[in-house]
Amino acid sequence: MTKPPATNELAKLVVRRRDTLLAAMRCITENSREVALVVEAGRLAGVVTDGDIRRGILAGLATTAPVERVMTTRYVSVGPAEGRAAVLELMRSRSIRHVPVLDRRRRLVGIHFLEALLGTAEKPNTAVIMAGGEGRRLRPLTDRVPKPMVEVAGRPILERIVLHLVGHGITRIHVSVNYLAEAIVRHFGDGARFGCRITYLREHAPLGTGGALALLPRRPVHPLLVMNGDLVTQVDVTRLLEFQARQRAAATLAARHHQLDIPFGVVTERRGALVALREKPSHHCLVNAGIYVLEPRVIALVPPRRFYPITRLFETLLARGRRVAVYRIEEDWIDVGRREELSRARGEDG
Repeated sequence: MTKPPATNELAKLVVRRRDTLLAAMRCITENSREVALVVEAGRLAGVVTDGDIRRGILAGLATTAPVERVMTTRYVSVGPAEGRAAVLELMRSRSIRHVPVLDRRRRLVGIHFLEALLGTAEKPNTAVIMAGGEGRRLRPLTDRVPKPMVEVAGRPILERIVLHLVGHGITRIHVSVNYLAEAIVRHFGDGARFGCRITYLREHAPLGTGGALALLPRRPVHPLLVMNGDLVTQVDVTRLLEFQARQRAAATLAARHHQLDIPFGVVTERRGALVALREKPSHHCLVNAGIYVLEPRVIALVPPRRFYPITRLFETLLARGRRVAVYRIEEDWIDVGRREELSRARGEDG
């Protein structure tokens, strides 16, 4: 079997039942493993992720509430003798990224992480993160801090994206910058301390969500991953790239289910007469998640030195009869472009 984390590393993942949600958030931020393990008397009582904490706070819990209020008790675990192949198959079948290792007395002795089992092999793909926007809807927060550098749970949003990509084996990253660009460059440098190589696409004027692609120093050889720089998400990047390869499409657009609740009764009338009345209906749709995969040849369609929304690129592909695939995101996803969404990502009340 693969070797679980050493005892001292395991301790960084542990919280207690009565620890606060805030303490659990700090634990998850500091261990960089996206999970905390709730342990009492050596036994695993539950598992908690930042998504569990956010959902609890959105349901009305304060950050001082005990972590046992949000922890998952129906977790998947394995024994110490379980082999690598079996654990990996279990993770893939259940779409999970971590599996605790328990002995016969249900005591925590280790944990398997999907990245470790896969070896996080470096992928040949390059990523572009769009981080040049002003973030006007987040002012005054973004008067002195570029929107991608606004912190969520103690870490800049852009740093979360970079680490997430590195965790999936993407180590060549371009970041498009414009507004307060030097704050981003100073923080990330060449990317070495984050386990990757970062170069910057400098927009001397705003180029939109697609225009910066014309600044790439060379056309990529492999499918290009493009992401907005204001996303808090756990999208499975590996699965997204595999989907694109299977679809054989010119591009893939990632989409997320969205529910719009109308707080009024909706009236349908015809010639002044009531036909139907629906009380507070909900509208369900797929929305653009701001994550894309582009085949290399598509980049040539982006005009140089022009403001160019990436949605126009997809309109061009459709007009030319090119296939564009849609990948549905099931994982946590928040577009931190508005104050209410930033508060949601931070787990703040109201």
